[in-house]
Amino acid sequence: MNFLKIGLVPAFTLALAIGPSAVSKESVQYKNLLAPLLQTEVDTLDQPVVYPPGTPDITAAIVTIPSGGKTGWHSHEVPLFVYILDGEVTIDYGDKGTKVYKKGDSFMEAMNWPHNGVNAGSEPVRIMAVYIGSDEKADTMVVPAPK
Repeated sequence: MNFLKIGLVPAFTLALAIGPSAVSKESVQYKNLLAPLLQTEVDTLDQPVVYPPGTPDITAAIVTIPSGGKTGWHSHEVPLFVYILDGEVTIDYGDKGTKVYKKGDSFMEAMNWPHNGVNAGSEPVRIMAVYIGSDEKADTMVVPAPK
């Protein structure tokens, strides 16, 4: 699995160096190019998104779940943006129920809540996962299945 580490400090520093007038002109032009996928303050279980303490450590990855495959029960200590590239995944949140996500769907995954993704389809599911992590918290932790 390939991981991409993103440094936010250099981009922020560049924006400050350019100055507000240049940024605002470019922002209007850039905004016209955007097709927003998600804007939210809560995760998929309507819990507030909370940034982890520590030094930022952002990881982007493609997660592939084969036909009939499962992620296994796990949780995330950090915010996780998810975009379904291909296929359909059913995520079991235990007593919070299940949710189905299809190609083109995006959401903030539940934090600190056990869940298990299942691919019941005949094709692989491909997911772009962006972990908004830190050096103090785990992106993903294996947890026991709920009883």
